[in-house]
Amino acid sequence: MVFYFTATGNSLYVAKQLEPRPVSIAQAVHDNEKVYRAERIGIVCPVFGHEMPELVKEFLKASRFETEYFYILLTYGCLHGGASELAEKFVRAQGIQPAYINVILMVDNFLPAFDMDEERMIDKQVDVQLGRSKKDIAEKIHFISPVTEKDRAIHQAYLDFAAKTPPDTLSHMYQITDECIGCGICQKVCPKGCFHLEGQKSIWEPAGCISCMACIHACPMAGHPSDHAGKESESQITAMKIISICEIIDANNQMNQEMNRRK
Repeated sequence: MVFYFTATGNSLYVAKQLEPRPVSIAQAVHDNEKVYRAERIGIVCPVFGHEMPELVKEFLKASRFETEYFYILLTYGCLHGGASELAEKFVRAQGIQPAYINVILMVDNFLPAFDMDEERMIDKQVDVQLGRSKKDIAEKIHFISPVTEKDRAIHQAYLDFAAKTPPDTLSHMYQITDECIGCGICQKVCPKGCFHLEGQKSIWEPAGCISCMACIHACPMAGHPSDHAGKESESQITAMKIISICEIIDANNQMNQEMNRRK
């Protein structure tokens, strides 16, 4: 059993290499009974600020996993900042004993800092890394990816920077312009349901936003003001050029949850 959270396709790509039909955390977080049993249970997700996204943490806090082998694969694009150690500390605090935690270097999709064209030109040996982890998991190897003092210093520097940064620093990226065509894709890929349509224009509601940027990557127009939005949304959303926008929608669409609540 594999659970995943994805915004731009990287973690879904990894999850699908482990299991043909992995379970979306953005949907599973709404399960009434969160008790899961399997021989192996895995979590695949990106790191935000070197840590697991809050949505993933919320799911882990609310769930019980009955398994002899619990593992985590964390996808990142540049510096992991000791992500394995931070993840281990968090899950142990929830009473979960991880057997295996590893990090997978992939395309960095954080648009304020990285150019997607340049990122995709770098051969990060994703399948080689993934192949090693798949073998380890199949053999139930016990391993926590080691963390150095430099990794810890990088994370502390990030925390110091974040503490001085206004919380709305990135909000300009979600401003919707008159070029919005009202297609609703941003509404469908948002794992927190932060968008709705009024007439033929999308409206962003910042409450609950986790800055995963799925909306910006998926926007087919320049409706979300980013130098990258629109001009190459198809290749951005498929970081490995394998995952489709439809798969991201299936993973994250909160509209189905709203309809279920109304029944």
